[in-house]
Amino acid sequence: MKAAVFHKIGAPLTIETVPDPAPAPSDLVVKVKCCGICGSDLHATCTPPGLPKGTVMGHEFSGEVVEVGKEAQNRWRVGDRVTALPYIGCGTCEACLSGDGMRCARMKATGLGQIPGAYAEFVRVGSNETLKLPDAVSFQEGATVEPLSVGLHAIHKSGLRSGESVLIIGAGPIGLSCALWAKFLGARDVVVSERAPGRLSLAEKFGATAGIDASKESVGGAFHKIAGKGPDVIFECVGVPGLIQQCIALAPPRGRITVVGVCMQPDTIFPVLGIIKEISLHFVVGYRKSDFQFTLDMLAARRISSVPMITDTVGLSAFPEAFEALKKPQQQCKVMLEP
Repeated sequence: MKAAVFHKIGAPLTIETVPDPAPAPSDLVVKVKCCGICGSDLHATCTPPGLPKGTVMGHEFSGEVVEVGKEAQNRWRVGDRVTALPYIGCGTCEACLSGDGMRCARMKATGLGQIPGAYAEFVRVGSNETLKLPDAVSFQEGATVEPLSVGLHAIHKSGLRSGESVLIIGAGPIGLSCALWAKFLGARDVVVSERAPGRLSLAEKFGATAGIDASKESVGGAFHKIAGKGPDVIFECVGVPGLIQQCIALAPPRGRITVVGVCMQPDTIFPVLGIIKEISLHFVVGYRKSDFQFTLDMLAARRISSVPMITDTVGLSAFPEAFEALKKPQQQCKVMLEP
């Protein structure tokens, strides 16, 4: 099969022929219909130590089942439309059985050098980690379930309460997902701060009640003008050094900060400021299987929409160039590969 392959930091991905995946007894092979580019992949190709040479990335995907392992044939059929959590767990431990497979001690991640990912024509997935796409959910929407679930998990972990005011730093796919769920779950003010005008203009389609152009105005001052007070919860959705300290400075006394952005470099904070303010600082990662299912249910019921997030669609031949361009985004938000 054809796939986009990583070789070293700073080098573009290359389109190569790699071995087709084969399913273990409890696995499925899925023909990839759509796969989104994730910011974590962009970081991984730029930041030491990078990924193993020959890695096929891609963990936000949907597709059609083309092969079913013998132990999964009672639940899955060739032709099923699916998405999947991007890892394969043991399937028998407490974490896997409770839908929290990211905590499985034997979990292997998809697209990070352990299991080849979905920047390819086919991908291997675990039957326990796979969910059917409702008929009303398109393949493109199915490939947004993963980033939407990251946002949903972050909102839950933040302890957001109805009527609270929220500041979201970054209007990339994860920031927009946090905005969508914050509004859905009852936030009064959902204010998004962003430097890229194209991305900022998308925020209102995802529940933002206001936007702040961080390249032109003070985020803290602008938020006070909008909400009349400081943010109850701040979501850091960019993942670059220095932003956590900026969030501590922006937060009011006893404010809450939820770090969702994946920073792969050392960072420094000034703890005494957080101590004086009694800041609650919470790091989150990933999701549970129930987050995927709830997201699928809400997409199918048309209570949410992820379609405005998708700004570009490319095939494999144009994929390396689109991937590189997203490292310095202009108008792009979620770029979809359709192999």
